Amino acid sequence: MGTSYHISYQLPKGADEAAIQAAIDKRLQDINDSMSTYQADSTISKFNQLGKDEPITIDEDFNHVLVASRQVYELSGGAFDPTVMPLIDTWGFGSTMTVERLQTPPTAIEIAQAKALVDFESIIQKDKTIYKAKDGIGLDFSAVAKGYGVDVIADVLKNNYQIRNYMVEIGGEVATSGVSAQQQPWQIAIDAPIEGSTVSERQTMAVIRQPINNGNTMHLATSGNYRNSVVFDGKHYSHTIDPTTGEPIVGGAPSVTVAADTVALADAWATALTAMPYKKALSVAKEQNIAALFVVLADGVSIEAAADSIDDWQVVQTPAMQALRADKKSS
Repeated sequence: MGTSYHISYQLPKGADEAAIQAAIDKRLQDINDSMSTYQADSTISKFNQLGKDEPITIDEDFNHVLVASRQVYELSGGAFDPTVMPLIDTWGFGSTMTVERLQTPPTAIEIAQAKALVDFESIIQKDKTIYKAKDGIGLDFSAVAKGYGVDVIADVLKNNYQIRNYMVEIGGEVATSGVSAQQQPWQIAIDAPIEGSTVSERQTMAVIRQPINNGNTMHLATSGNYRNSVVFDGKHYSHTIDPTTGEPIVGGAPSVTVAADTVALADAWATALTAMPYKKALSVAKEQNIAALFVVLADGVSIEAAADSIDDWQVVQTPAMQALRADKKSS
């Protein structure tokens, strides 16, 4: 998955810790074998190499992520689109990143050519097989598969080993259940979106505490525009591409955190809301009753004037997020 993971849990009496680790490793490998674009022999890599109308059989993990992706794609008006990779590569933020591309923005023709290959509607599913209705279309689940991986590992702990107190994190996407080692509900801190900040220098904008309802669990994902950007002629370009325009998002929220029924959905929605102008994202999140927390510039502060101070930022929440955080009087 191109990132690290961290799991904390209360080991049940008599449980075999090595067996738990092996079960986790197996499920992570299953997901990579299915959806990792880093593996040339994964199902998704094989599919991306196929031509038009050539079917491939998908497994249950792939199917689950594809269904969740289509749901968020439709409800977000196309802001979340797992076929967007040609545009990301064209702008220089993908696996084909080059110094030359990062020094010069793509032309309108290059953008149009890449945008023609962004077409989730051309991914056709028939039972357990999929095919593409247009040559050159490919899938990339990097904005949802990590979240799904968190869900899967949480299921292993809960269903296979009856573990009730845990925190699972992959690349910043998190699932929690029960209590921490301090016998307190889990608390997840949200960083201020300060460019270049590190783990030792981070500043906390908000804390989301696990609510006491909703099965005593929490599923969170955060997406941000501030850690990966370039400057062309003095203008900042976010690495988040709006699939509907073919260009990096302008006026998007630097950081969006979403709580949902699953981490996969939280992951996809955090990406979708990051790929919209902030005011539109806030409106969509409210309309869809999404628990979202936005970190945006404080009133009167411009992106050029923003420094390394937490005072340059403010938190804006949807009603659903306010209700979730009020459940345990979190701050």
